[in-house]
Amino acid sequence: MAIVTLLTDSGETDHYVAAIKAKILGVNPGLTLVDISHKIQPCDIAHGAFVLKNIFRDFPKGTVHLVGVDATGLAECASLALQLEDHFFVGADNGLLGLISDKPQQQLVDINSINPVASSFPEKDIFASAAAKLASGVAITTLGKPMTTFKKMIGRSVKATRKVIAGHVMQVDNFGNLITNISKTDFDILSKGKTFTIQFSGEKFRRIHSNYSQADQGDCFLIFNASGFLEIGIYKGRANELLGMEYDSSVNVSFDD
Repeated sequence: MAIVTLLTDSGETDHYVAAIKAKILGVNPGLTLVDISHKIQPCDIAHGAFVLKNIFRDFPKGTVHLVGVDATGLAECASLALQLEDHFFVGADNGLLGLISDKPQQQLVDINSINPVASSFPEKDIFASAAAKLASGVAITTLGKPMTTFKKMIGRSVKATRKVIAGHVMQVDNFGNLITNISKTDFDILSKGKTFTIQFSGEKFRRIHSNYSQADQGDCFLIFNASGFLEIGIYKGRANELLGMEYDSSVNVSFDD
């Protein structure tokens, strides 16, 4: 059964998400709708991109992902449908979709180019019907005029040498855990045969845990999470509050010869 996922900054106290779903099901009531999240921080493109990047590949190829984060933020933004890594994405050309993959797009169209609609609610009035049609098997090329490129921004990347990995917090999750952009792959390559020190917020640690419960309640843990990135937390506490850290806070790993 065809799947449409939804990722928005609409929250859950208003009618907005239900309106988007109603529009999709009005086109095809047989579609399966999956909520990724509606609690992306308002207009936070980096947060939305981080969440989408870490989940879209877990869905079957051919899944359609409707993205409504900062959808009305820029008046000149095109509304696009994109095929990328054999998935489909529908949303605003505001830079978010350019942060989720380094692979080239397979197909790209402006879905508001043939019969343009002026809307203060593009997620419902523009994105929803396009997503529903894609999930129903309509060819992406029929939804709008082709585009050659879409907006891409440079995401926060680590700086790595033989002696240091300099990274940053990329997300504070619902538990207050701090998810960094330091990957296990980079760490494993650079740490072979070396001792290491991980520094952040005036703290120094020389151990990485294999599971959360290895730390005592109230103590700090460091773990490579299921997505393969270094995560910092307080066991049964909120690391962001107790460590005074937030998005973009520095985290450095140094290696001894």
